[in-house]
Amino acid sequence: MIQSCEYFPMLKHSVKRLILLRTMSNYPKATEERSKELLENVNHILDQITSVKSPNGRPVNLVCVSKLKPSSDIMALYDAGFRHFGENYVQELVSKAQELPKDIKWHFIGGLQTNKCKDLATRIDNLYAVETIDSIKKANKLNSSRDASKPKINVFIQVNTSGEEQKSGISSYDDLLALAKVIKNDCPNLTLKGLMTIGSIQQSTAAGERNKDFDQLTAHNEKLESDLGTTLELSMGMSSDFEQAIRQGSTSVRVGSSIFGARPPRNGH
Repeated sequence: MIQSCEYFPMLKHSVKRLILLRTMSNYPKATEERSKELLENVNHILDQITSVKSPNGRPVNLVCVSKLKPSSDIMALYDAGFRHFGENYVQELVSKAQELPKDIKWHFIGGLQTNKCKDLATRIDNLYAVETIDSIKKANKLNSSRDASKPKINVFIQVNTSGEEQKSGISSYDDLLALAKVIKNDCPNLTLKGLMTIGSIQQSTAAGERNKDFDQLTAHNEKLESDLGTTLELSMGMSSDFEQAIRQGSTSVRVGSSIFGARPPRNGH
C-alpha cells in the first residue's frame, strides 16, 4: 500500500508536461532525456512497492535519496509530484534546500555529528526529518537549536541492529527507551516519528530469507510502542533490500541508486 497522494501524485506525467512545468520556474532543469529516465526508474520502484504485501497494511513512504546528485534531478521528480528527498551530508542538504522549492520535505539520513545539529535546525525551515539521532546529546542540541516558530522536526532514532562497529546507532533497548523518552517528553521542537536501521550487507543480500536486522528493529519497535503508548514508523530498506523491508513491516524506504543511478565520488564535503 502506497502513502497518500501527497507523495505520489501525477506519477505518469508525460515528459512534455514536465518540460512545460520546468519552463515556468527558475529552478534547475534536467534534460528531456534525463527526466524520462528518472521517471521510468521511479515508476519501476513504485510498481515494486505496490507489489509487496505489508504485514501490517500500513502505508509505505518512498524517500528518494538524492545525495551527490544535481538539483535538476530532484526537480524532475518534484515536477512529477514527489516531495520526500533524502540527503547524507549537511553541507549539501543546506545548499540544495536554499536552491529548491520550500515545500520539499527533506530527510537527513547521514551520519550526524553534534556540532552539525545547529546547521540542520536553523538553516532548513522545511527539514521534515532527521533519521540518524542516536544520542540524548544530539537530540537536545537539535531541539535547542530549532526556533519554536518553525515546524517541528520529525526524529527517527537510529538503531545498530547488525552490531557492526563502523555503523552508528543505539544497540541496547534500555538506551533506546531512555532516548525516546527524552525526545518525547523534553524536546518540544521535535516529534518522535519512529526507528531507523541500516541492515548489514550480508543480511540485505540474503535473497528469499528474513532479514535478522529488520526483525530486531521490529521487535524493538513493538516493545517501545507498548512502553510509550504510541505508534511509530519504521524506516528500513534501501535499493538492495526495500522489498524485504516492506515484507517485514517497514513504513518508509530510502531508495537512491535505483532511481538516480550510480553516484560520483564524494568530494568537498
